[in-house]
Amino acid sequence: MRFFTQIAAFAAAAATLATANSVTFINQDDTTRHVFFTPSSGYQAIDSITIEGNKQAKVDIPISWVGNAYSVNEGAPQVPGMLAEFTFQGWNDFTYFDVSAIVNPADTVGVKQIFPASQLESTVKSLVSGCINFPCATAYYAPADIQTVTTKETDLVVTLGGSSNVDSRDVEPGMLVARHYVLGKLS
Repeated sequence: MRFFTQIAAFAAAAATLATANSVTFINQDDTTRHVFFTPSSGYQAIDSITIEGNKQAKVDIPISWVGNAYSVNEGAPQVPGMLAEFTFQGWNDFTYFDVSAIVNPADTVGVKQIFPASQLESTVKSLVSGCINFPCATAYYAPADIQTVTTKETDLVVTLGGSSNVDSRDVEPGMLVARHYVLGKLS
């Protein structure tokens, strides 16, 4: 019996570790949105979710997952817009994230900002990527832009749609890095 209890405890701990990351999507207006995940090659697929207006949803993300998410308004064609890009447990065990406008800079109603969940209640966020109103200086517009933000935190928040209750950072945070650092390519 004790052996079975130990195996069950180990399995529960392993299951917890396998989804130790999360992203909470906060829909900031009345529009229902569908969120689609695109894993990088070789990474686990994550099911899409639907978030009603002015609601939120938390998604568990696998350990060391690399990929992106984008939202589409209900009734609109499924075309990628602003991307919320993530690397969990990347180089040096950091979480890397950024909002990318490279694919569709005209999307101003989807992904807005990404920041660590610990900063949810902060009016001004020090570790944030993205914009309240696009364009802004804290989104990723070209592959060589230095806009990827790093943190040791593994629980992130992505805001969707319109809201005016949060300010973008007005100072450069100390943890911005170029994209090649995400993969551990230091030169």
